[in-house]
Amino acid sequence: MTADRPHDFGTGAGTGTGTGPHPGSAEGAGIGTDGGADAAPGAVTPAAPGAESIAPPGAEITATPGHLARAAAADDGGGGPDGGILGRAHRALTLGIVSVVSLVAFEASAVNTAMPVAARALDGIGLYAFGFSAFFTASLFAMALAGEWSDRRGPLGPLFSGIAAFGTGLLIAGAARSMGMFIVGRGVQGIGGGLVVVSLYVVVGRAYPERLRPSIMASFSAAWVVPVIVGPLVAGTVTEHLGWRWVFLAIPALILLPLVVMLPALRTLPRTRPAPAGGVRQVLGSRRCLLALAVAVGACLLQYAGQHPAWSALLPAAAGLALLAPGIVRLLPRGTFRAARGLPSVVLLRGLAAGALVAAESFIPLMLVTQRGLSATVAGLSLTGGGLTWALGSYVQSRPRLEPYRERLMVLGMVLLALAIALVPLVLLDGVPAGIVAAAWTLGGFGMGLNISSAGVLLLKLSRPEEAGSNSASLQMSDALGNVTFVGLGGVLFVAFGGGEIGASASGASAAMSHPAAFVAVFAMMAAVALAGSVTACRVK
Repeated sequence: MTADRPHDFGTGAGTGTGTGPHPGSAEGAGIGTDGGADAAPGAVTPAAPGAESIAPPGAEITATPGHLARAAAADDGGGGPDGGILGRAHRALTLGIVSVVSLVAFEASAVNTAMPVAARALDGIGLYAFGFSAFFTASLFAMALAGEWSDRRGPLGPLFSGIAAFGTGLLIAGAARSMGMFIVGRGVQGIGGGLVVVSLYVVVGRAYPERLRPSIMASFSAAWVVPVIVGPLVAGTVTEHLGWRWVFLAIPALILLPLVVMLPALRTLPRTRPAPAGGVRQVLGSRRCLLALAVAVGACLLQYAGQHPAWSALLPAAAGLALLAPGIVRLLPRGTFRAARGLPSVVLLRGLAAGALVAAESFIPLMLVTQRGLSATVAGLSLTGGGLTWALGSYVQSRPRLEPYRERLMVLGMVLLALAIALVPLVLLDGVPAGIVAAAWTLGGFGMGLNISSAGVLLLKLSRPEEAGSNSASLQMSDALGNVTFVGLGGVLFVAFGGGEIGASASGASAAMSHPAAFVAVFAMMAAVALAGSVTACRVK
């Protein structure tokens, strides 16, 4: 998934990441409603002095005077000290959330730098790809788990558990003495990442009124800017002077600070009436969690088969497809694959946008190294501008005056992404400067900023309160499935058109092994996917 990417947080400057929960009304935000049929929309039941702010499972919602004050301040039209995401009512929560996203962003940027060194040190080059896919496959299951958990019990449990799992996974990976243990650590990280990304969206839906949600989405994007720029440089320096393990071991200690900052605000979050109560067994045994587990296992089997091109791989490939296909259909909202108007199109668009971008982005450094002779560092830096303009695009979509044009912004964003991807292979022509890639990617990043954050805002508006967790999980799964599907398709096209072995080309064995036509095929397909996304964007309302 771009689980390790920005759009996983509904977001920004890279690719996440991320996506959402509640409707766009007071009750949709989970502020002061009991979710019951007899309650007037937006009604609240004041709690007795000293009462707990968060009702026990199955109880009707109560709201303390503090809840009422925050709700009133949030609806004051933006005036006063409580009027924005950094006003008194939301400042601590905003800073805590942005800090968590920034740490995840730094880890996502840094791990790409440290992974080659770690794999060599652990004698695990043959399992290199599993170091990334373990995160993705584990996060698929965790997203569904977080959705069920949040709907039944609220977002605090999955949020804190996710942060703990993410930190634990980093410690396991950093202390690993074998590649197998390293992969286990990455899987635990993936569980944490999946829990965090879904629960953060539920928190946003419950804590922020609709008018502030575009701004908090933009702040998610901004939280990726600095890590995307400095992450690889810092990770490279740490790896060279302290060792690759410290790229993983240093981050868990930093997670404690944002938790302390957020805790008071999180403990006073209002909650809607939960779905039918159930313990951990009921949540884990839910239909959605079991389907997500099947999808995760299916993805693992398909990757294994893809890395072992022999007749013996047919059985795991068939089993993987048998598990993957039915699960995908059932996990995403009805009508997703026919781009039905509203929520299904929002979910589908997320997968198309994320998949097209990540698949194209995956082949850019390889193309610049093998076809233009650039160093890996310079090739990677060509993507940095896209992170900055992604944040800019996310900021632009958050402007209140542009709210009536959100659908058009999403269409424009996908057209810009398609144009950017189509421009990239021009670098294969001798007379075209290599800088065209950086220029094109700044254009594509701006388009993604317009699109991804808008998708999160629309999902919040189109979801009922009781569907907050599950719809957020669906959007994240669409993102993750788009990544794995189109990256895989790109790999197939690359080999089919004479690309040879990516690993050999990337190591500099021979530029001739990566035929220019192979790159053209990949970028042409991803540009077509982005154009299909522009059509889908016309159906999000």
